[in-house]
Amino acid sequence: MKDKKDIYGLMAEFDNPQAIVDATRATYKAGYRKVDAYSPFPIEELSEALEFHPKVQYIVLCGGIIGGLLGYGLQYWTSAVDYAINIGGRPLNSWVSFIPITFELTVLIGAFSGAIGMLILNGLPQPYHPVFNVPRFSTASSDRFFLCIEAIDPKFDRRATAEFLKSLGALEVTEVEP
Repeated sequence: MKDKKDIYGLMAEFDNPQAIVDATRATYKAGYRKVDAYSPFPIEELSEALEFHPKVQYIVLCGGIIGGLLGYGLQYWTSAVDYAINIGGRPLNSWVSFIPITFELTVLIGAFSGAIGMLILNGLPQPYHPVFNVPRFSTASSDRFFLCIEAIDPKFDRRATAEFLKSLGALEVTEVEP
């Protein structure tokens, strides 16, 4: 018999999107928190059922603010401090002419920080994950939906969790090897 340390978790297979959403809601209602779901296409209700709160927008916001400050600061420094040339009595801090570069750096740094943040938050690149050991998991990219409860969940009990997943109407419940 395997205990928590011998398996990554238990994975249930479902055949339609509504079944995986209902199962995920029931799983969270039952108290499981180390849960992940896999589907061949995005399901908005599934991310809500997983209580997934994306953080990428905050990373993009911070990157955009930093980019805007860098763009404006660079232009201000070069025009008013480092190489101040008074041409025609114009002010050295000509903020109106700084707008295009400030905007461009806001967008550039925001986009790069969003892309890098998304990769880091998703744990990518990830050439190996224990769910790849489940033979039927290859159908997750075409027509099947999977719900995995990890063994590190405090409520995880191998037998009780397997019975719980079967009671949700899973087509098959499989142990996920680490």
